[in-house]
Amino acid sequence: MNTLSKFPGRGGLRLVGPLALACSVLAGCSGDGSSSTSASTASGSGGDSATSASTTGAGGNAASTTSGSGTTGAATTGSSSGSTSAGTGGMPMNCSALPLCDDFEAATAGGPPSPSTWAIVSPNCGGTGTIAVDDTVAHSGTRSVKVTGKGGYCNHVFFVNTTAPAAVGKDIYGRYYLRLGGALGDAHNTLMTMKDTADNGKDLRLGGQKSVMIWNRESDDATLPELSPTGAGLSVSPTPQAWHCVEFLVKGSDGQMQTWLDSVEVAGLHEDGVPTPDIDGQWLNKAGWKPSLADLKLGWESYGNDDMTLWFDDVALGPARIGCN
Repeated sequence: MNTLSKFPGRGGLRLVGPLALACSVLAGCSGDGSSSTSASTASGSGGDSATSASTTGAGGNAASTTSGSGTTGAATTGSSSGSTSAGTGGMPMNCSALPLCDDFEAATAGGPPSPSTWAIVSPNCGGTGTIAVDDTVAHSGTRSVKVTGKGGYCNHVFFVNTTAPAAVGKDIYGRYYLRLGGALGDAHNTLMTMKDTADNGKDLRLGGQKSVMIWNRESDDATLPELSPTGAGLSVSPTPQAWHCVEFLVKGSDGQMQTWLDSVEVAGLHEDGVPTPDIDGQWLNKAGWKPSLADLKLGWESYGNDDMTLWFDDVALGPARIGCN
């Protein structure tokens, strides 16, 4: 059972200590009618490793059992043992029922991700960043999307889906696997953006700064958490050269947000609407913020000079928490 405790001064609950939970399974999302089996091993920053195996049948469903333990970042510790992936309600999530679920297995190595689902964009200006399907590194199956990100704003590059958010509705859950080629640096960067049509088309962004993960709102440059020692200490630093499961919830209904890394909620990336000094007071300065998200963009944008090679795999959006396989 998850352990909850009051978040001091926040008026809400947060997760603390070890967390064991069942998640939904979304390995093998291509739905091409074939059967495949994949296995992967990842190491957390604590040095332990977790190995998972999954089998996908003709209907696109999968079952997976994962065990292992590790510590990620300064503020969260997660563990799981003998847990079988399940979606909300305890049943396996059917990949074909989600508005977006792509494992990139149907794409051609060296080319772009499927043009029927994704477009490659460099908003406002373009430079030297590149995107291509990679068949040498993958979380599941044999393919992922490799982003060769370069420093400087105009070298940004993203692959974008513009149809799934509207199909999901106001409250959007997302899940993708992320592998960073190096550690997050001190300068601000972005690896995921979502256009907010309720905020003059500006982006809601998830990325890094001060070597930890942060949310950033383009319209006022607010960050969650604030980059105080307290705020940064409640975020995480993904381990380079290892696959991490990133999950998020953005609620257009009330502006609240949650974020998980490897199934463990990140306290500093949780917005419950109650101001907490040094964490989310800046974020809540924009009273009544209720985002209306119109796309999902994954890639790299650096506001300093940080290059980064990164990979994405098993990307999904849905109306309920999707979980990690």
